[in-house]
This record gives sequence, structure tokens and C-alpha cells, in this order.
Amino acid sequence: MKKVLKQIFSFILPVTVLIIIPLEIEKNISYHSITALLTGLFIISVGLYIMIVTISKFIRIGKGTLVPWSPTRKLIISGIYRHVRNPMIIGVLIVLIGESIAILSQSIFEWAFTFFIINNIYFVLLEEPLLEKKFGAEYQEYKKNVPRWIPSLKPFKQDSGSIVK
Repeated sequence: MKKVLKQIFSFILPVTVLIIIPLEIEKNISYHSITALLTGLFIISVGLYIMIVTISKFIRIGKGTLVPWSPTRKLIISGIYRHVRNPMIIGVLIVLIGESIAILSQSIFEWAFTFFIINNIYFVLLEEPLLEKKFGAEYQEYKKNVPRWIPSLKPFKQDSGSIVK
């Protein structure tokens, strides 16, 4: 039961970023064009799919949650993580961009940009150094071979059997 509650509470952060803040930014949400709405909804669904895949890996393989205060216990380097180091944040950004397109909101687009800048600073200054301490050479090799934001077409392959695949 404690694990389930931990997972439920971990969703406070994405709900805040994806729903509460955009609703606060755009108090009177309306759509201006069916084309923009449908395009935005399609983009949102792509971002949500990426988030679902990555969050499930955090739970199943990493034995942790998606929030920094309850991190994974294992380094995850499988699936999309073989192409890019931060696919979950990319999924969030895609959802925010989809939201901004769906209702033609420059303010939500600006929030997406701000969210990206905050996360980039966080990853460079805090998360990556912590992961280097926690996982050592394994993470350093991964970091050296897998880009932070722009997915690589060629998946990362680890020769030693120590990395979760």
C-alpha cells in the first residue's frame, strides 16, 4: 500500500505542470480552430504516450517514481532511454506544446519554454552530478554516449552486462 501511495503522490508534479499551471495561465480556455484543436490533441497524445512508457519504466525497472525526492534505484537504459537521456521531460514538453497549439495559446507555449529552461538547469546542476555519484562509471558512459535532449537515431549499446536493458 505504501508503494501505491508513493506512486500516486508522485503524479502531483506532472498534474501541476500539465494541468494546474496551464489552467491558471489560460483561465478562459476556448479553441479557435478545429484544425488547431485536432492537431494539438494529436501532439498531446504523442507526449502522453512517451510519458506513460517512461513512467512505467521508472516504476517497473527503476523501482522508483518520477519525482526527484523518490528516485529510481536502478539506472534505466532500455527502450527510448537508449536514444535520449530525458524522454519523460520531452514527453511533458510535447504535451505542453500540444496544449498551446490546441487552444492557440502563446502563454502556454512560453510556459513550455520556461519549463524546459528550468529542467535544463536542474539536470545540469543537480540531477546529472547526483546520478554520476549514485551510478558512477556506468552513468558516465551512458551520459557520454546518449544525448540529453535530441534523440539519437542509433541506440546506445553497453558491452558490459551491468546496465539494465
